[in-house]
Amino acid sequence: MMIHFGLYSLLGGEWKGKRMDYIGEWIMSKYEIPIAEYEKLAGIFDPIYFDADEWVTLAKEAGMRYIVATAKHHDGFAMYHSMVDRYNIVDATPFGRDLIGELAQACRRHGMHLGLYYSQLLDWHEKHGGGYSKEFDHSNFGMSWCNDWDFPNREEKNYRTLYEKKIKPQVIELLTQYGDLFLIWFDTPIDMPRDLSEDLVATVRLYQPKCLINSRIGNGLGDYVSCADNELPADDGALYEAPITLNHTWGYKAFDNDYKSADAVKEIFDRCRSHNANLLLNIGPDPLGRLPAPAINVLKNIKCK
Repeated sequence: MMIHFGLYSLLGGEWKGKRMDYIGEWIMSKYEIPIAEYEKLAGIFDPIYFDADEWVTLAKEAGMRYIVATAKHHDGFAMYHSMVDRYNIVDATPFGRDLIGELAQACRRHGMHLGLYYSQLLDWHEKHGGGYSKEFDHSNFGMSWCNDWDFPNREEKNYRTLYEKKIKPQVIELLTQYGDLFLIWFDTPIDMPRDLSEDLVATVRLYQPKCLINSRIGNGLGDYVSCADNELPADDGALYEAPITLNHTWGYKAFDNDYKSADAVKEIFDRCRSHNANLLLNIGPDPLGRLPAPAINVLKNIKCK
């Protein structure tokens, strides 16, 4: 089970009368929402129905063996208690609880492996967030990889500054605060400098030698290949994992109710298994921390054990 949950979930794919025609967690970049506006979401983020045990037991009953939850997505907001940056779920929201910490405890209680998603290059809350190379300018369906609406001068950006100040220290926090991790799931390396990809790999190996690293660490590194979003492995030449959305988005969109059927998920699972690949099936909880009813229904009816 993959879980995309964050401040973007509050917006449900809508901003000032417009609906996202893309995945929900990219809404800040899609509509170039200023940091000062986006930060207001933290002030009302209160997923009072979040229940870590419910999430984990549902995954386990569906035959899933590990969970990958978003610790920080591209919007820069940490879903755990970070000492590095107060822009996090404990210090900046009325919820005031460490969601990742509670999920880690639930995983241990139920014998579930825990993986954490961490956006290591893109960070729209920061001037020095990566992805600002001219080569990648607005190449993601017209959207910018970096925050160039608050910080338009790309010549002033230096990702290495952010890496030392926030990225590496937060990865160390995740590796040291939540017990044994099965996996660190990095994402969108784009123009990630090779030496920094190598440094992150070395950091994971130092603190948790048995923790897996996916290929989206960048620069040809990683322990296995993460397929492109919603793509299945094409051959058996490597160890694969296929990240697949249960509907059409990763982060919650209130109007996206086109969920795959249990039979369709089983078919995808069988296709992955025929290639000796893992299926990583994503669900986007709603703003209150609930897994959507259609998603629950699918998971309760799939037979992928």
